[in-house]
Amino acid sequence: MKKTVLYAVALTLAVGFGSSAMAADKGPADITMQATKDAAAKPKPAAFSHAKHQATMACGDCHHGKDAAGKQEAYKEGQKIEKCETCHNSAAGITNKDVATFKDAAHKNCKGCHTEKKAGPTQCGGCHK
Repeated sequence: MKKTVLYAVALTLAVGFGSSAMAADKGPADITMQATKDAAAKPKPAAFSHAKHQATMACGDCHHGKDAAGKQEAYKEGQKIEKCETCHNSAAGITNKDVATFKDAAHKNCKGCHTEKKAGPTQCGGCHK
């Protein structure tokens, strides 16, 4: 696979919202996911239909946070949603190589879910147009 990124986690690209704003604003309907911290030599952005995923999934299916010790914690309603790359980047020191970069985390989360649910693209061209 080319060195670029899907995100998120999901994912998870988003701007932080306050709890009242989060209830009203669920983020953009469509997102183009692109790594900036660990960018590939030939970046190939991923198209992500946020609205389509929101229609069938809960926010916490993709989004999560981290506790004071830096360990992943489940998403809570109203939680600030950071860009995945905030933590999933080569300089962050994540020891689990499956999710060390934004690309890794997105491929594990997105492709893993698509494979498990037998729905959605699992090949490069399905997301990277």
